[in-house]
Amino acid sequence: MKEYEERAKSWLEPGFDDETVTEVRRMIREDPATLEDAFYRNLEFGTGGLRGIMGVGTNRMNRYTVGMATQGLANYILTHCSVQEPSVVVSFDSRNHSREFAKITAEVLTANGIVVYLFDNIRPTPEMSYAVRHKAAVAGVMITASHNPKDYNGYKVSWSDGGQVTAPVDAEIVAEVAKIDHPSKVRFTSDCPARTVPLGSDVDESYLSDLLSLSLSPEACAAHPDIKFVYTPLHGCGVRLVPEILARKGFRNVIHVPEQDVSDGDFPTVISPNPEEPAALGMALEKAEATGADIVIGTDPDADRMGIAVRADDGSMVLFNGNQTASMLTYYILTRWKELGRLVPGKYVVKTIVTTELVSDICRSFGVPVYNVLTGFKYIAEVVKKHEGDGEFICGGEESYGFNVGQFVRDKDAQVSVMMVAECAAWAAEQGLTLYQLMQKIYAEFGFRKEALVSVVRRGVSGVREIREMMDALRCNPPVEMCGSPVVKVVDYLEPEKTGQPSSNVLQFFDADGDVVSVRPSGTEPKIKFYFGAKGEDADARIESLKAQFCR
Repeated sequence: MKEYEERAKSWLEPGFDDETVTEVRRMIREDPATLEDAFYRNLEFGTGGLRGIMGVGTNRMNRYTVGMATQGLANYILTHCSVQEPSVVVSFDSRNHSREFAKITAEVLTANGIVVYLFDNIRPTPEMSYAVRHKAAVAGVMITASHNPKDYNGYKVSWSDGGQVTAPVDAEIVAEVAKIDHPSKVRFTSDCPARTVPLGSDVDESYLSDLLSLSLSPEACAAHPDIKFVYTPLHGCGVRLVPEILARKGFRNVIHVPEQDVSDGDFPTVISPNPEEPAALGMALEKAEATGADIVIGTDPDADRMGIAVRADDGSMVLFNGNQTASMLTYYILTRWKELGRLVPGKYVVKTIVTTELVSDICRSFGVPVYNVLTGFKYIAEVVKKHEGDGEFICGGEESYGFNVGQFVRDKDAQVSVMMVAECAAWAAEQGLTLYQLMQKIYAEFGFRKEALVSVVRRGVSGVREIREMMDALRCNPPVEMCGSPVVKVVDYLEPEKTGQPSSNVLQFFDADGDVVSVRPSGTEPKIKFYFGAKGEDADARIESLKAQFCR
């Protein structure tokens, strides 16, 4: 009998709820393909936690896999943390089952003698990061699958600095979770509910107060309170605090998309609640056309990512990608820091290796060091942690629509990003510019750059194998030219002794004309990502040529 069938039959034993048992029996009897995919492996607890499709099975997000992950985390905390009474912050977003999974997480932690600070309702991932430091907790858990489709949920772990876990803690937690190979090893029932402490508006107030302290242009905001925004939370957490932070900055023309203010894990008005995808902002763009708004802002379900569109000179709305937004905000923040006399030694910016080099060009012009790190905001947070006491993080971001400012939060933060976009718009207005015109000014000063991302999805058992084979082929037979230009450098991030970065399954190819292609399998989704970058007047054409070469 195949191993996955044995694993599935073990879920028919006492201890599993009736609904689960009924569904396993149905799959055994009627749906062998789904049974295999649901049980062919344990859902992998990676260095960022869990993420997967919700449903019955060891390869799915459900009460049992969440419980197993939490038991492993609890075991690690109890054996590695010297704190006498360790505590963990637990939060959740608007996805289906997120509240239930957060409750199970809290119950397993308290059953193991750990104090839990549990948010009373949906909250953004960055507020969870903030609360870990605010409450001096040893860790944080956020139940979210970020911007993934509605079938997904996830379990993100942060450590005592509020950043996602990094080496060596990440691998050590993974090892502890791997030891919990069956739900029977989980302490599901807590005999001490008093160890669960609710969190609510008090943390909201502290969080908002600290973010507002990062403001750089209060006078400009006061002078331009009528800039017209359309905002959509895409059915997620942003509805709680994004409008509030804009109101506290004095902006009084914030137009909502009422249908998308509803917190709903089915995301009924969008195919995917991802502000990276133009279709996700479709209703907000329609609202902007109807109202004559200047700027459209959308945040993803856990409100850590932000996408924007701005009014162009011809009256149309133009979507900015993550590279453009990060570049514009970096330019604005560094300009204001310089004007305020704050650009003294020790200040720095951080970006990921696949984020536009325009950010580096801007930092260089201001004499500000910029650190390049692997893909993932946890590596940006790791730099901030490393430089605590001897440096100050100004801002940082990644091409995938994540950005952060200041040191209060150790993850990407849509709340502070929205605030910065709004006051950047007011600051630009003081100079007679729109955000669109500000971006053109930046290109005129530093040169036009174009970036693009193509994600190739490969699902199931065969998809995992195919993605691995694609990476192997690129390693064994790297391209010799791109866009007719010879490849002059190949960087393999599986060779940390050469890159100075942690080992990671990423390849980069550079040609003589400045084109760059980065390739990496996603750590949380069944896809392989191709990042393309080109500079110059013909950048658009070169990007299309690179896509044709690599994404056949």
